[in-house]
Amino acid sequence: MKMFALCGLAVALGGTFGPSQASAQEAPPYEVGRGEGYDDNVKFVWADVLRVDPIYEQVRNARPREECYEAEVERRDTGNRTGGTVIGAIVGGVLGNTVGKGDGRKAATVAGAVAGGAIGNNIGGRNDRYYTDTETRCRTVHETVEERRIAGYDVQYRYRGDVFMSRLDYDPGERMRVRVSVTPAD
Repeated sequence: MKMFALCGLAVALGGTFGPSQASAQEAPPYEVGRGEGYDDNVKFVWADVLRVDPIYEQVRNARPREECYEAEVERRDTGNRTGGTVIGAIVGGVLGNTVGKGDGRKAATVAGAVAGGAIGNNIGGRNDRYYTDTETRCRTVHETVEERRIAGYDVQYRYRGDVFMSRLDYDPGERMRVRVSVTPAD
């Protein structure tokens, strides 16, 4: 009975640490896979990448940027024209009221107030002051920038001892998946 238990233990341990464990951890160098549109004469395998060379292209881009500067501007301080307008309207309204008689008195009062307001505003404008100030002005400028960017990659890879070259849109890394198709020769 002891002998039977020891044999069972040896088989169990041998199955855990035997060669099947080591081969399961290492990926086979070429594995067959089925993808979309699978054909019996096509298989997908892994190839070792030997070299990857980026291909560059020059690209011109128009980039907008904001350009700001300080500019001198002439300003006008209008002061308090409202006071002159109000006083002129009051004086004009009083004068129009004294001049008019009967039904024309209301019209003369309104006309006097409007004329007096305009005259008062004009007189108040004589006190306007002019001065120079600076203000920030900005504009959008489009400048052309030439950039160098990657357009693709020339990839050299080995499959079953033969070396091949392809241009790809991406860097495949150390290994890349390739499609192998077998057809009869004429």
